[in-house]
Amino acid sequence: MSNSPTDLLFPLLGGKDICCRFDGGEITSDAGLLFLAQADRKLGLTEHIAEQIVDRREPGKVAHSVLDLLRERIYALCAGYEDANDLDSLKADPALLLACGKKLTSQQALASQPTISRLENSLDSKDLFCLALALAELVIGGLPKSTKAVVLDVDATEDACHGQQEFEFFNGYYDSHCYVPLLLYVTAEDGRQRLLGALLRPGNASATVGLLGLLRRAIRLLRKRFSQVTITLRADSAFGQEGVLSFCREQKIDYVLGLPQNRRLRAISAGLEAAVKKEAADQQAPLRRFTRFFYQADSWQQAEQVVCKVEWLSDKLNVRFLVHNRKNETSEQTYRFYCERGDRENRIKEIKQDLFSGRTSCCRFLANQFRLLLSAAACVLWNTVQEALSGTEWAKTQIGSLRLRLLKVGARVVATCRRIWLHLPSSYPFQDLWQHLYRQLVPAPG
Repeated sequence: MSNSPTDLLFPLLGGKDICCRFDGGEITSDAGLLFLAQADRKLGLTEHIAEQIVDRREPGKVAHSVLDLLRERIYALCAGYEDANDLDSLKADPALLLACGKKLTSQQALASQPTISRLENSLDSKDLFCLALALAELVIGGLPKSTKAVVLDVDATEDACHGQQEFEFFNGYYDSHCYVPLLLYVTAEDGRQRLLGALLRPGNASATVGLLGLLRRAIRLLRKRFSQVTITLRADSAFGQEGVLSFCREQKIDYVLGLPQNRRLRAISAGLEAAVKKEAADQQAPLRRFTRFFYQADSWQQAEQVVCKVEWLSDKLNVRFLVHNRKNETSEQTYRFYCERGDRENRIKEIKQDLFSGRTSCCRFLANQFRLLLSAAACVLWNTVQEALSGTEWAKTQIGSLRLRLLKVGARVVATCRRIWLHLPSSYPFQDLWQHLYRQLVPAPG
């Protein structure tokens, strides 16, 4: 084969040039998108949330349905493309086209950035409420049928802003202009943390803004599916206040909440602190002790059980307080249960870093709430894939790592009269992973 003027020659191998030529045909670098699409069809995610959005466009001028737009945007997020601008070049990608159920023709190209942006800015608060509720229904519907107890973990996180977005304000705690999203996770007996709700809040929102409404809807959906379920709310000290305690009593749910320190609490724990400090000095080793007592702050309606942990580490005293209503547990058991919430930092990292929930750069606040929900939907979709990996060494692999190993696979796409072939690399090292997911996600014929 003779060289053409467009050939790229790399003289790297002794005696032979390495020649590059753009004649490989239809190629994709995201062949694993087929599994995300199959997980979506199995879960019914994009179809369900598309039904919640009112399409206000003129029917005669619509080239891409809301369902098509949602699939394109959510699948792109799953594949690591954080911005709608990426879709200008991805709209003809073979894997994305096939995942969205489109033919490999120029007439079937997906939507470009302006169309996606118009969708993001067209939704009103009712659309967003229905969409969030639909996501929560899907997540709760995916909990094991044998579920008897669940834990609701709630936490706020920083979403830094870099422009004049609506309702971005300076937040003294984070020392930045930002939004303060509230994330709600549910964990059943299988130990898997699932994202249940994501609420965007102004940068100056206090800890409990939007919390009770989010919890109330979650509790109602949980009890609708599991009438006798035991629900426990677990959260850090920002939520250890009377409004949350009263809500838990009203809803008849258990709670384990961090409690901010104050002089009264430290006076109660002073004796244990002195004893721990002395014993640690005698033993020349770290030491941890617990105590429990009833305590009533001035704003509380009644006295509550409080657990105090006093720990001596590296010449420093570490004191923590929890307020709870769990029964038949030692103080240490209650504290260890509270500490299990620490793994949720990895879940927050997934939605922020791997699924780009911080790309809330639209001017309109509601458009940014929609973007947060799109990232939440992508998280739910990836969670379905993660659950399909249960029982394998990949079961606890985070989304970013799974994407690199599972989804980022190059393939040559060839369409024949009867089939569309994706020719994958023979050297692909995770072929067993593909085989396992295929068995889990693709229904058996007949």
